[in-house]
Amino acid sequence: MIKESRRKAIKIAVLGMGHVGLPTALGLAELGWDVMGADDDAEKIRTLSSGNATFYEPGMQPLLTKHLGGRFRVTSDVGRAVADSSVLFVCVGTPQAESGEADLSCVEAIARTVAANLNGYKLIVEKSTVPAITAQWIKRTVIRYARVSSNGHRSNGKAPSRHSRLKPAPEFDIASNPEFLQEGRAIENFFHPDRIVLGVDSARARDLLEEIYQPLHCPIVITNPTTAELIKHAANAFLSTKISFINLVADICETVGADVSSVARGIGLDPRIGAQFLSAGIGFGGYCFPKDLRAFIHLGEQNGVECGLLREVEHINKVRIDKYLKKLREALWIISGKTIGVLGLAFKPETDDIREAPSLKVVRALLLEGANLRLYDPQAMPNAQQELQEQPGRITYCASAYEAARGAQALAILTEWDEFGTLDLAQLYSAMEVPIIVDGRNMYDPEAVRNQGFEYHGIGRKTAGHAISPSSPLKPVARRRAALTAT
Repeated sequence: MIKESRRKAIKIAVLGMGHVGLPTALGLAELGWDVMGADDDAEKIRTLSSGNATFYEPGMQPLLTKHLGGRFRVTSDVGRAVADSSVLFVCVGTPQAESGEADLSCVEAIARTVAANLNGYKLIVEKSTVPAITAQWIKRTVIRYARVSSNGHRSNGKAPSRHSRLKPAPEFDIASNPEFLQEGRAIENFFHPDRIVLGVDSARARDLLEEIYQPLHCPIVITNPTTAELIKHAANAFLSTKISFINLVADICETVGADVSSVARGIGLDPRIGAQFLSAGIGFGGYCFPKDLRAFIHLGEQNGVECGLLREVEHINKVRIDKYLKKLREALWIISGKTIGVLGLAFKPETDDIREAPSLKVVRALLLEGANLRLYDPQAMPNAQQELQEQPGRITYCASAYEAARGAQALAILTEWDEFGTLDLAQLYSAMEVPIIVDGRNMYDPEAVRNQGFEYHGIGRKTAGHAISPSSPLKPVARRRAALTAT
């Protein structure tokens, strides 16, 4: 347990209450620190103040309920949070231009806010994923805007007049502490990290961060800020490469009649490779991997480094959607006018995040081809409804997977929620007009599903898609149609 004297001496502000900032703030509060969560989005702060998390993340709501009003407080006054704290974790968004270059305007705005409220020593800690040398720019920005005139008034973020008499601003340090939180596992990742990376330029900054994280008892990598920034981008680029690699292998498996799931297991047991991120499917999405990969490519090419390998990783990922749609066409022949049940809208399980979700790309493409869609996701439907409003007969949001399957001529599995792996296949079969499953996440065992009467199409698996039916000369799809005609 943190000594009361140290807990009071170290005041932490987390600037930005998004998918990185909120889990980080609540995790730090659980470790025993007093944390102020700050965000200039007043509606977000009102929601948090009322005790409700602003997005879904397993384990987060109980922590918010436990610490709100105690070790965790929130405010929309970012400047006041800076002034009242000594350690500032910067967790703001870094959106992206078409070129792939990161938009760091929010990071610069925070640096200027810090400068305007620099009333004593501050440790400014980057947690947002940013390109290399961003810490240097933050330092330069704070120095530029934080100089104090001789009458003691701060510049409030504005450059001082060249005629004013200036003296140095209070001391501060910049550190890079990249986050490695996986959406859907962010709270678990915070308390059980593989490693903590600290990019620091001073012993004071290193000691402070080591003290803050000491209760976690995990390996700590100490380096300089630029190297720490690069570690995060390199990690995400490498994981993206693993995913695109296994998807390339899946395409080869389909041409030669092999099973990518067995290939992945066979190579993943090699400790030099590892089993994680070797699941073939419709590709990676979300806010981090696509954005960070493009930003890493931009950084390399901007500095004269050939990034053809990473461009091919990006290309393989983009064409996964087209390959999946081709499977649906091969299964259904004509998409227009068909009813398709869609299971999964979030970009991955255990989150409600739909940003750059491959599933929504599939959904939009199917709508353009004239399909009628019945959609279900355990958490992401409210967010999806903001992007795709319900349209009677065209887009229907359903209360369960079974409802989504009702009357469908195919079922598209687009997100690997555990719930989908435990569905009653007999109930699904009964609900569908034509029992075809096109499994974009390889959730099911092909033989087991076919034995239940389904026509099954997976990714990188044996191409024989029809059901096994020793008891009838009709294949299950034809048998189902015959039964419908008879009634």
